[in-house]
Amino acid sequence: MLFLHGWGLSHRSYRHALARLREVGSRVHAPALPGFGGTDALPSDSFTLEGYADWVAEFLDEVGVDEPVFCVGHSFGGGVAIQLAVRHPERVRSLVLVNSIGGATWQRDDGDSPAISMAERPWWDWGIHFPRDVLPTREAVRVVPTILRETVPNLVESPLAMWRAGKLARTADLTEELEELKRRRLPVVVLWGARDKLIPRESFDDLCAAIGSEGEVVEGSHAWLLADPDAFGEVITNHVEVAQLARRLDQSKWRFWRGAA
Repeated sequence: MLFLHGWGLSHRSYRHALARLREVGSRVHAPALPGFGGTDALPSDSFTLEGYADWVAEFLDEVGVDEPVFCVGHSFGGGVAIQLAVRHPERVRSLVLVNSIGGATWQRDDGDSPAISMAERPWWDWGIHFPRDVLPTREAVRVVPTILRETVPNLVESPLAMWRAGKLARTADLTEELEELKRRRLPVVVLWGARDKLIPRESFDDLCAAIGSEGEVVEGSHAWLLADPDAFGEVITNHVEVAQLARRLDQSKWRFWRGAA
């Protein structure tokens, strides 16, 4: 299994959620993406979601993963996961997008304003919804310290990389890429927290429409898997089991054909 973290964070932020993934029998690789968690930022000429995806493919080579992975991406990591599946199809067996970037549509909370593209969403709107996404709920006790422990050092060490990655997240429209994955029949699951204001419902609906699936709505905000790793484990267990079954079938077919040869 490959887990790709969200903007401003690193693999360390998800240690409780990742523990639930290991409990279902998966070997989990969770790198700190370039510009986060002490990993050097991408060069300027490859600072794109495609560049992040290529870096992840190289990471899998370095750690010796030689078979397709069950890939889970949260928020910014979801956008990287989509590009990984598109650019390196041999690397991804199935995909789970958790409150992922990449939807094309945004609408103001009043519901009366016309829908516009996510790229046109004002920066200040992202800013005001960030604290509202975790406060004043019970999730704040777990989520806020985790975010601060990771985001502040990242801002100090790599402020330009943080800003540029945030711009990538803000302007990403990955619906065409998801439509391509649909044509390839790659299994893709889209999850979304019902109280998420950073990734609005319209964006989630765009992802679902592109992949041809209704998706799954869970209780929680943008960081629900940090706040409630047990719920994350429960939601994802069935998808992990399906992926494990597909892996065993692939291995059985490979042994059969090799024996026949």
